[in-house]
Amino acid sequence: MVTPSATAPHAAAVHDRRTTTVAEAVGRTLAHLGVRRAFGVVGSGNFHVTNALVAAGAEFVAARHEHGAAVMADAYARATGEVTVASLHQGCGLTNALTGITEAAKSRTPLLVVTGDTSPTQSGSNFWIEQEAAVRAVGAHSERVHGAATAVADAARAYCRALLERRTVVLHLALDVQQQELGWSPGDVPAVPERLVPTASAEGVRRLADLLADARRPVLVAGRGALHARAEIEGLAGAAGALLTTSAVARGLFAGDPWDLDVMGGFATPTAAALVADADVVVAFGAALNPWTTRAGQLIGPGARVAQVDLDLDAIGRHRPADLGVQGDSATTAAAVAVELTSRGRVGPGYRTDEVAERLASGRRWQDEPFDDTSDGSRIDPRTLTIALDRMLPAERVVVPDGGNFNGYPAMFLEVPDHRGYCLPLAFQSIGMALAAAIGAAVATPDRLTVAGIGDGGFMMCLAELDTAVRLGLPLVVVVYDDAAYGAEVHHFPGFPLDTVVFPDTDIAAIARGFGCTGVTVRAEEDLGPVRSWLDGPRTTPLVVDAKISSFPSWVLAHSFSDED
Repeated sequence: MVTPSATAPHAAAVHDRRTTTVAEAVGRTLAHLGVRRAFGVVGSGNFHVTNALVAAGAEFVAARHEHGAAVMADAYARATGEVTVASLHQGCGLTNALTGITEAAKSRTPLLVVTGDTSPTQSGSNFWIEQEAAVRAVGAHSERVHGAATAVADAARAYCRALLERRTVVLHLALDVQQQELGWSPGDVPAVPERLVPTASAEGVRRLADLLADARRPVLVAGRGALHARAEIEGLAGAAGALLTTSAVARGLFAGDPWDLDVMGGFATPTAAALVADADVVVAFGAALNPWTTRAGQLIGPGARVAQVDLDLDAIGRHRPADLGVQGDSATTAAAVAVELTSRGRVGPGYRTDEVAERLASGRRWQDEPFDDTSDGSRIDPRTLTIALDRMLPAERVVVPDGGNFNGYPAMFLEVPDHRGYCLPLAFQSIGMALAAAIGAAVATPDRLTVAGIGDGGFMMCLAELDTAVRLGLPLVVVVYDDAAYGAEVHHFPGFPLDTVVFPDTDIAAIARGFGCTGVTVRAEEDLGPVRSWLDGPRTTPLVVDAKISSFPSWVLAHSFSDED
């Protein structure tokens, strides 16, 4: 990456020069570079930089907790692809947000965390911690504004690292540095360098084409690093006679393609899982093939040959050995391999046979899988609930599942229109993320209805952000899968005392109404009438559905209780 440096002001901007503080200069610089949205909780340590960012044109969402602010910013950045700011107070403000920052860092989200900091000369302050060490410990990159002379360059460097490297960057602003003065004008802000991503080498293209040319049952897997490459990967799949699938975070990328298996891994249907497991060649584009995507290796057959295409060399072979690793951009590499294959001519249909088409027609969707309904009038089967909601909710939606025993139901039974219709904040496997993530997604995609699926345990952790959703007037649907327990632990530790993970029933709908939401309790499918009424309009308040569900083990979460990570 080319790192920007401060340049002389453009002549046309000289008259705009003004004397300002470092805090104000940083806020104005970030807005000038392209930050359109910030989320945060404002305290004394980030007051001036936040106000400067807003004064320069960025819109600010005040969250109720720093954890929520970081998660909202993460989801907004995922939905838009833009560098998004989370603005935090020093010390406790930063530590409150660390779980959300960790999620963003693990997800390679272009998030810029702007936080106050305490000078080392004030290490006796209650707010003092070694912030840079804390940030590095959770996988984020640390940058600092060193002083008035370098403030603009420091802020621009942090922004460009977040944008060009697609990573989470924390920019520390010590209080004594914030107060320093400098002359600032828009012309001082350097241009963002152009990023040119590499295509695979000619040798890499040839060898990948060789692998696919010899395949009889090829499958192409797209992950987060291939979200921009649908057309190119579909073109390659057509040339190779391959089936298409995605990792969980890229779900929806190939929606509508007749050879799409939907998602690979723990959320895959039995039909999709069987077809992937029978592949003789699996090529991953921007997908890590981690234990969740491969079901701890079960979905990669013993004789299958595996190739990975990724810009990041460290990602290739990280979770399982690869027979071929190709460094390059997913889109340009897939296009180049398709040209090579087409020039050779394809022999046979590959995996695209009439028999496979028939299997896909009846086994692509979880909604079509039979099950024994466990609803009893007081508790509704979560599959029955989610299938009914899927039929009621508009097709243009964004689905945001939380972590927990229930999470397969919104993740598997709610259809998504495309990859923009899915946000999975589970890279850190924390519960309690979906409500704030849904708020960020809803702000980013006002043309769609955002639907969060969250357990009662996770909901209780983050319910303060209902106030944020109400304040913003978001037409948000929050489905609480309420089994009055931490269900994963209940089902995965049979025979042990469970008093620590089981709770009295709570009237979540009443709590939601107290925040100003529309609250509905559902114990049977007949109770969904008020949901239909809300959907019919005007949707002026968030809708919270307290779904009293029957509870049973989720095999999807088996890896959480094993040695796999």
